[in-house]
Amino acid sequence: MRARAEAASETRSRILRAVLDLHLERFHDQITLEDVARRAGVTVQTVLRRFGSRDQLVAAAAEQAMTEVLAQRGRAPVGDVDGAVENLLDHYEGWGRISLRLLAQEERVPQLRVLAEGGRAAHYAWVEQTFGPFLRESSDPLLRPKLIALTDVFTWKLFRLDLGLDRAGTASALASMIRAVIGDRRRP
Repeated sequence: MRARAEAASETRSRILRAVLDLHLERFHDQITLEDVARRAGVTVQTVLRRFGSRDQLVAAAAEQAMTEVLAQRGRAPVGDVDGAVENLLDHYEGWGRISLRLLAQEERVPQLRVLAEGGRAAHYAWVEQTFGPFLRESSDPLLRPKLIALTDVFTWKLFRLDLGLDRAGTASALASMIRAVIGDRRRP
């Protein structure tokens, strides 16, 4: 009985990972249940038996991804700029490209729009938690939006993908810009 439950859990994980991997490679409307099944090493019937429909499958994959993202982002040290930037870069190095692909489709695919809105809300909450001490001490009403913009996936994209900075250069640039807006003169 235990082995069967473990096998079922492993199959579920493979299917969900297949959905996420395929969304990194293709646009939503280019992914079929056959693609997912093939990638996961199962049949389409197995996918449907486990998840019911394509929409439910995507929702389950999104829920799994959000659980992983929130766990990772939740480990960001509060009030520590360098630690926050490292946490952010860990996140974007793993999830940045799929996030960008999702954002590129949010206007065309209502299900992805809902996911993008959830991602934005999670990012805003991360900024408020991680930079809370600076936000509480500041009289700048624009500090929160500035920090949201500086730590946004598009800022990471600009440095890492468009400008070709390595991770260390990206970390240095982000940390120095964050320090500038919070008024922290302790480090460059």
